[in-house]
Formats: sequence, C-alpha cells, structure tokens
Amino acid sequence: MSFDLWLVFVAVSLLPAISPGPGIMLAISNTLRFGRNATLASATGNAVGLIVIGYAVAFGFGALMATSALAFTVLKFVGAAYLIYLGLKVWRDKSSFQVTSSALSDRKSSLKLFLEAFFVSVTNPKAILVITALFPQFMRAEGIDMLEISILSVTYAALCFANHAMIAFAGNHLRKFLTSARRMRWVRRVTGGLFVGFGTALATATR
Repeated sequence: MSFDLWLVFVAVSLLPAISPGPGIMLAISNTLRFGRNATLASATGNAVGLIVIGYAVAFGFGALMATSALAFTVLKFVGAAYLIYLGLKVWRDKSSFQVTSSALSDRKSSLKLFLEAFFVSVTNPKAILVITALFPQFMRAEGIDMLEISILSVTYAALCFANHAMIAFAGNHLRKFLTSARRMRWVRRVTGGLFVGFGTALATATR
C-alpha cells in the first residue's frame, strides 16, 4: 500500500471512527465511573476487537454478515442484549459516577474492562458492515495480502483508540460537572438510557 493511498484511507476512516456508538458510550461511562486508566484499558479492548473484525472481514466473515440474514440477526441480538444489560446496570447502580476518590478506584480489573469493550466491539454488526464496506476499497483485487489487511486493521483501530483516549484525558473536566448529586443522577439515567437505546436500535436494525 502506497503512503498516499494510506493517507486517503485515514481521511475516509475518520468519520466512522469518531461517530457516536456503543464503544464511545462505554468509553464515556468508564471515564466518569472509574477514571482515565480504566478507559484506556477498555479502549484497548475495543481496538483489539476492531482488529479481529478487520481480519475476519478479509477472510469472508463480513461477506457472510452482509448476505446471511440469520448470521446478522443472531449477532445483532447478542450485541443488543449485552448493551441493554449494561444500560440497566448503570441506571440502577446509584454509586455510578460518584465523584469521590473511592469511586475512581479500580472497581473493575483492567482485564474485565478490556473484555467488556472487546465483546461490545465484536458483537456490533454495524461495525462489521462498516469495515466490510470500507476495507475492500483499499485492498488488492488479486487476493488477501496479510500485510495490507494488517495495516488497514491497525490503522482503523488506532484511530478509534485515539478517540477513546481523548475522552479518557477529558475525564477531569467531565467529572467536575458531577459535583451535584442531581446532575450525577441525571447523567447516570441518560447514560443508562443511551445504552438501552443503542441496544434497542441495534435489535431493530435492518441492513
């Protein structure tokens, strides 16, 4: 892949990488609830999930998702159920978003945060379909080139990681907003509601 073509790929990938979705909502939630390091752990899980999707698309999983109604339906309901579960958990947890030193302690291990974000990433059929539509435009028609697909996958994942990292480093500013118990309650409800909304939208999505 030429450097010029790679720059075009970066430019085209920026919008889907920063577009709001379950991964970004999870990053915001983890930043407010657990702090910067927790968000970086979940951002890594999201990025690894996207790399896995990139390789899967290269080997035909994306084509299966695009053509098989059953595969698409199964994956979207699994992802939707998990997002709704996360939303209800945030909504009901009155300790969510507490602005105290104990609230910023690692109540979840880095591994658990990593795996949670990874699962959200790989069960999002829209992310799979976006990568399925985007990557082939920059791949050689002769066949699969592992270096090429590695460059595409890592680049796209890095863009998403950078977006989540910016959210993580903005955590202190976001947290200042939550000095009020009333604001904290509304942020918890809005965040939980958005997760449930994303899950519901995913469950009702069509291709």
